[in-house]
Amino acid sequence: MKILVLNAGSSSCKYKLYEMDTQTSLCSGTVERIGEAQGCLTHKIEVKGREEKIVVEEAFADHAAAMNKVIDLIRDPVKGVIRDMKEIGAIGHRVLHGGCRLTAPALVNEDVKKTIAETIPLGPLHNPANLMGINVAEKLFPGVPNVAVFDTAFGMSMPPEAYTYALPQDLCEELHIRRYGFHGTSHTYLVERLAAQLKKPQDEVNCITLHLGNGSSMGCVKNGRCIDTSMGLTPLEGLVMGTRCGSVDPAIGPFLMKEKGLTADEVDTIFNKKSGMLGLCGMIDMRDVHAAVEKGDEKALLAKNILIRTIRKQLGAYLFLLEGKVDAMVFSAGIGENDDVTRAGICAGLEGLGIKMDLALNKKRSGEERLISTPDSKVKIFIIPTNEELQIALTAMRIVNG
Repeated sequence: MKILVLNAGSSSCKYKLYEMDTQTSLCSGTVERIGEAQGCLTHKIEVKGREEKIVVEEAFADHAAAMNKVIDLIRDPVKGVIRDMKEIGAIGHRVLHGGCRLTAPALVNEDVKKTIAETIPLGPLHNPANLMGINVAEKLFPGVPNVAVFDTAFGMSMPPEAYTYALPQDLCEELHIRRYGFHGTSHTYLVERLAAQLKKPQDEVNCITLHLGNGSSMGCVKNGRCIDTSMGLTPLEGLVMGTRCGSVDPAIGPFLMKEKGLTADEVDTIFNKKSGMLGLCGMIDMRDVHAAVEKGDEKALLAKNILIRTIRKQLGAYLFLLEGKVDAMVFSAGIGENDDVTRAGICAGLEGLGIKMDLALNKKRSGEERLISTPDSKVKIFIIPTNEELQIALTAMRIVNG
């Protein structure tokens, strides 16, 4: 079976085509600036040891026009990776928010699409585009099943004491205010891969997953199920991130509005786009931060220390929630996979808690799944490169095959 994975944005669309027998990518790409005077499609062919990049610069009036061009490239007589579009057995869609009703991946039907639309207030930037991607796929691939994979699904197994905010419950019920958590597809993939690494059934795995990148979140997993996650109603809560402040005193918002005459939207922009590492030191990329630290930049040093401290605080909470019965912690995403300095800072001094990092293994660079803890570490430390697209494809295949 071949499965196409789509991630539609408001003016862009990412895609990847998988051969599921081998779980390998045949091609992938991104269409940008859809609806503008000049768009750009970058298409990468990755089949049979052949790698090639094709760039198409032209206007794409809408997502349907963009996907039609993608289809032309996929089945091109010379450079295409399939002969007939009928080879595609399913289409998996990344959908940001499923709300309280769509708590697991779902085969798309009219009820599912209606619920995605009703959940737009909780995901105003992403859900409309995700739904548009589904509608386009239904038109261009008639009869091919579509599967919606929700970024919030991972956190929907949390108990009420984890997801309930201490706010008036009539408001929470009316507006569906609760902790949802995000990066769910990544966390799900990490738990499944960790179970394979540990050679344990997934429902016996206790772990802490650290998806650390420009956007960061952590997951607390007991018996293979999420019991807590650092992000909340929105992706703003939790850890310090590239441009997001993470958890702050909620009164800061009204204080800024009163003292600076800002609107709610302006405060939201500050919290989401002008804060985090950018607000602390003017840099987002941790490579730049580390380079600045080496040159004696005090703001960069403070930013790095704040980032590590927030992660360690969350880690400590999760060690307590799991009552010390932790099989492993898993690092992933841009910082988690590539930043040995930040990983070492997070794990420094935790030997008394059974967390012992092998600093030599930690420094080695590799794109492979690998163990970086010492042989006597009670809690194993893994780096597992995340693969959200493959997880969506695997999920779609499972649902379509029943």
